[in-house]
Amino acid sequence: MNIHEYQGKTILKSFGVRVQEGIIADTPEQAVEAAKKLKADYNSDWVVVKAQIHAGGRGKGGGVKLAKNLDEVKEKSKQIIGMQLITPQTGPEGKKVNKVLIAQDVYYPGESETKEFYMSVLLDRAKGCNTIMYSTEGGMDIEEVAEHTPHLIYKEQIDPKVGLQPFQARKIAFNLGLSGEAFKEMTKFVSNLYRAYDATDSSMFEINPVLKTSDNKILAVDAKVNLDDNALYRHPDYAAMRDITEEDPTEVEAGKSNLNYVKLDGNVGCMVNGAGLAMATMDIIKLAGGEPANFLDVGGTANAETVKAGFNIILKDSHVKAILINIFGGIVRCDRVAQGVIDAYKEIGNIPVPIIVRLQGTNAIEAKKLIDESGLKVFSAIQLKEAAALVTEVL
Repeated sequence: MNIHEYQGKTILKSFGVRVQEGIIADTPEQAVEAAKKLKADYNSDWVVVKAQIHAGGRGKGGGVKLAKNLDEVKEKSKQIIGMQLITPQTGPEGKKVNKVLIAQDVYYPGESETKEFYMSVLLDRAKGCNTIMYSTEGGMDIEEVAEHTPHLIYKEQIDPKVGLQPFQARKIAFNLGLSGEAFKEMTKFVSNLYRAYDATDSSMFEINPVLKTSDNKILAVDAKVNLDDNALYRHPDYAAMRDITEEDPTEVEAGKSNLNYVKLDGNVGCMVNGAGLAMATMDIIKLAGGEPANFLDVGGTANAETVKAGFNIILKDSHVKAILINIFGGIVRCDRVAQGVIDAYKEIGNIPVPIIVRLQGTNAIEAKKLIDESGLKVFSAIQLKEAAALVTEVL
């Protein structure tokens, strides 16, 4: 589950990570009041107006602006709130901005120069450990750094059984070229950041940039956080941070029906039980000359209600020209799924696209007979290659 920058910073702060302070605002008027409070609390004459969406690269799309006075705070907040912000991570359709973070100016003058770093904590599945990835080249797209200057990216692998060791935090600070007070601050920052990542059951914490201020403080200027959905039952306070306005409405609806759904760009809707079978089904669709329009896993206990919900979700996509239902009858009998398909078809009414049903496993023969004798515009198959051939015919 993705969360907003301001929410990520709230979590970081609760674990002792120093952050760029800020106040959330839904309107330009609230933004002005937030700027006044930052002036009073942190003596921040200038503030940064930052769009809050679940995507990076906001500055490139005009979603991050510096305001030097209250009039500019109001004007720039008015420009950002309600805009359709397009970034390299949103796609061409962009995302609507519903709120902004009014953040303190942390690039103030001092005895030494400021310096930006990149840092993230994530799971390395191949090595079976957590990894801190960091670079001296903060404030840039890490993909560009990896492509053009890969030697500037460092990785520190952490054994999850023992956690981050003090020498590893010192090694990171050393590789970033820090010394003195900034070195001490960075070791503390790294330790608290890893503790936040581990304790929240997150799959990623990305801070870009991590800033060394001119007075040698180390703080998070940004926070991109992804929480592990499977662990949210242990963190109801974090689960409450979910912003469904940032998610695909169809995926939200699918979640309410306990369906695992991801929209794709193809023309063949898929309804399958089991993630592995769903991946194989998408492969067979491509081999047959089609393109999968979605990933939809109805789980191991598919019934009429589940199938009906799946139909409704798939049919919301106007690009779908055919639907392939591929069910393996292990936990659930194929004839029950077939009856569910028939019942759902009759209840929904006129379904404008051809439906191919491939049922294999317990009572597959009986299931095919039910489909064939239903009188509905449904094509049945037992072998996967039969289903692939039918996909080719109906497109």
